[in-house]
Amino acid sequence: MTVVEVRNLTVATGGREIVSGVSFALAVGEVTALVGESGSGKTTTALALLGERPAGASVTGQVEVAGVAVDADHPPEPGLVGYVPQHPSAALNPVRRVGSVLHEIARLHIRTGTRAERRRLVRARVLEALRQAQLPDGEELLRRYPHQLSGGQQQRVVLAHELVGRPRVVVADEPTTGQDAVTRARLAGELRAVAAQGIAVLLLTHDLDLVRELAHQVLVMNGGGIVESGPRREVLGSPRHAYTKRLVTAQPGRTAEPGRAGGGRPLVTVRAVTAGHGRVDTLREVTLDIRAGDKLAVVGRSGSGKTTLARCIAGLHPHRLGEIRLDGDLLPPKLRRRTRDQLARIQYVFQDARASFNEFVPVLDQVARTAERLRGATSSAARAEAVEGLARLGVAESSAARLPRSLSGGELQRAALVRALLSRPELLICDEITSGLDALTQAELLDLLNGVHRDTGTALVVITHDLAVAASLTDRLLIMHEGEIVEQGETEAVLSAPKHAAAEELLDAATRGWEPLGGSVHSSEPASSARGSMSA
Repeated sequence: MTVVEVRNLTVATGGREIVSGVSFALAVGEVTALVGESGSGKTTTALALLGERPAGASVTGQVEVAGVAVDADHPPEPGLVGYVPQHPSAALNPVRRVGSVLHEIARLHIRTGTRAERRRLVRARVLEALRQAQLPDGEELLRRYPHQLSGGQQQRVVLAHELVGRPRVVVADEPTTGQDAVTRARLAGELRAVAAQGIAVLLLTHDLDLVRELAHQVLVMNGGGIVESGPRREVLGSPRHAYTKRLVTAQPGRTAEPGRAGGGRPLVTVRAVTAGHGRVDTLREVTLDIRAGDKLAVVGRSGSGKTTLARCIAGLHPHRLGEIRLDGDLLPPKLRRRTRDQLARIQYVFQDARASFNEFVPVLDQVARTAERLRGATSSAARAEAVEGLARLGVAESSAARLPRSLSGGELQRAALVRALLSRPELLICDEITSGLDALTQAELLDLLNGVHRDTGTALVVITHDLAVAASLTDRLLIMHEGEIVEQGETEAVLSAPKHAAAEELLDAATRGWEPLGGSVHSSEPASSARGSMSA
């Protein structure tokens, strides 16, 4: 049975159509995946189900939810359509307990009966929503504040917010962005359970493995329109449109070429480093060598300490104990105490490229500033070098001369990479820089990093939750768990035969649900076969 009908939806702003003639339907109890590159119109299309549109945009076409027309002036009934955002922490009130918010939402939907009856029904509705969101022990969380929850718990609580209203449709917007393999596998189970309750799920994602595992139907968007649609098995197994073919074949880890482990001098040495937040240690006596020319991946579950380790090396997070040396010279724990030369030799590219730029200064000026400040280049020389570097990575000077908000996420990620490279670093630390990027943009960025390493010999440290990215880019892999390095070695060897339980759990979670194209939506390929494809 169909619960959502979208017919010829067109959304235009500033004289440009950002969604063009889109039509599709969502069925009860099915997961429909909406995939495509950043800026293709996925989120704008999904928000139309809630009657929302960009400021100043004009909307034509028809959207019906449960047989009722929906638009900006006539949004769906409260609770009918649930929306789970990409970053759950942004949807939680930091100063209110989980239980008080859930009870308040439930009271909006329960208005009949005596006060005592309403109180009983509200509590029952809250506990039911927590169970549906895969939080069977959720009652224990009701008195906690959001900061006292893990990332996975926050996500399930936000899902419970929406399930309290007993929706007919749930929109999940990029739910696996930045998630480790274990958390991702749990999320897949949550969404599968939601669909099993007869709720239509619209999944917006770049994660094609998640699509293979969960989706019944797939819609492929490109340039604001749907270029291909149909059953998951057909769309991903036998794509017809050229864009879909590129999207499917662009995933990392499928055709990785074997690399050569860095064999240069010890560049950075980390010895017994301990660091954390307040009195909580997130890094415990970590020892590590990074050699010149290394390509090293650091993976682990969220909270395992991998970003803390990277930030300590870069001077962005001071360590309490231990020491970090660069070419034998002791590095001060705090960034402001490092010399200009030390700052230039170790550069950091952040996960959220947009947040790493000053929103009021043109991107080109910010990129050029690195060469001026860290290498002493003149303003004109730095600008010329920035223009050349940006053009080489596909960012035109006309685009770079604009403010950050005018550039796409992929353009900003390239600009952030050029900004770091203008210091001519010996070590480049990339922190989850492929998270949230579509498969094509991700593949292009990995090619760029491989090119940077090949052309400059710069050592790479890649912080990632994605084992396929590690397999396609790096020669060495270390796995972190609860603030410690629990396993390390050549990437292919670690992925093929993990020894530590945490490494085994990560690999099993990453390959669970993997299937040959054309397989059943819930079938799983044997782990050994999946590992072989990942470490090929």
